[in-house]
Amino acid sequence: MTRNIDLNIDVTEAAGIGEPAHLALSVCLPDPAKLPGTPVVCFAKPGGGYSRGYFTADLPGPAKGAQADWHARRGWIFVSVDHLGVGGSSLHDGPKLDYTTLAAGAHAAEAEVLARLAAGTLADGFPKVANPLKIGIGQSMGGCMTVTQQGRYHGYDGIGVLGYSAVHTHPPVRPGTAPIVAPWLPRDTLLDQPLVVLNPQALAEGTPREAVKAQSGAHPMTWGFHYDDVDQTLAEADLERFAGGPPPDRTDAPPPFPWASLTRPGAVAQSCLTPGAIAPEAAAVRVPVLVAMGERDVIGDPRGETRAYLSANSVDFYVCPRMSHMHNFAGTRELFWRRIETWADWVRASKAAG
Repeated sequence: MTRNIDLNIDVTEAAGIGEPAHLALSVCLPDPAKLPGTPVVCFAKPGGGYSRGYFTADLPGPAKGAQADWHARRGWIFVSVDHLGVGGSSLHDGPKLDYTTLAAGAHAAEAEVLARLAAGTLADGFPKVANPLKIGIGQSMGGCMTVTQQGRYHGYDGIGVLGYSAVHTHPPVRPGTAPIVAPWLPRDTLLDQPLVVLNPQALAEGTPREAVKAQSGAHPMTWGFHYDDVDQTLAEADLERFAGGPPPDRTDAPPPFPWASLTRPGAVAQSCLTPGAIAPEAAAVRVPVLVAMGERDVIGDPRGETRAYLSANSVDFYVCPRMSHMHNFAGTRELFWRRIETWADWVRASKAAG
């Protein structure tokens, strides 16, 4: 049996934005009898428009089970993390939620979780975990922030970048449909400053979203986000949440789905699709990296992705069949999770070998 604990950890000092800040996390604990000699503590971050429920909920689709529970039943300590400005974490104005702030807040909260595990105070009756294998994974924008955090703080023993490109992240569309053209915004342009758009001509020449939808009869991102075996009515409903533009910075409204967030961290969300947005942090990562994606995903050049991690001693590459960008909805989700698990086993062996 697994055990779930929800935490709210104060990160006001680490965030440094001049107002109280906290992170919401969900810890899925395994049966202590299943802990290996070197336990895995995995910190997982969701994509833009999604919350930690992406990992903790049994998402609808042709398969069953939540990722957090799947890994915990196999002995992992799985920690699902809401970014600042997302889900159950504290909400702030978009300009304050840049890469530096999000990475600092998450690093501080995760350090507190590790400290409680080491002291044996995280949960009654759960043994001390003093020297675990620390894994960071992130899907989409969560992958962006996992790379950013590792490139700055070097706190993980390995990172899994799931459906995010350190070179160029770009939503695909069904073949024969006009391509999506996203604005390229440098990450030092904040929301309260005049926006600097790097690709204005491409935007002007692009096909408006309404026209793309008219061509295909569906949301333009459905094909690339949800594979064909996912109920298409559900897929459309999931993506129509973004039809009105970026979610607001603050809202008290409940999300329409347990995996959704009505808010996103504004300053990160606006620029994370710009080519090379996190290139410096990716180049600074020195631990093993797993680059994993669905066969229909947002990676502009899948085979070229490994070159982004210039300092890493190992970069694994995996494309999961019959899967689009929202991996945990797919019928092949367990295959994807197994690939993460086997990669983490190798990272454990690599760490043990020094």
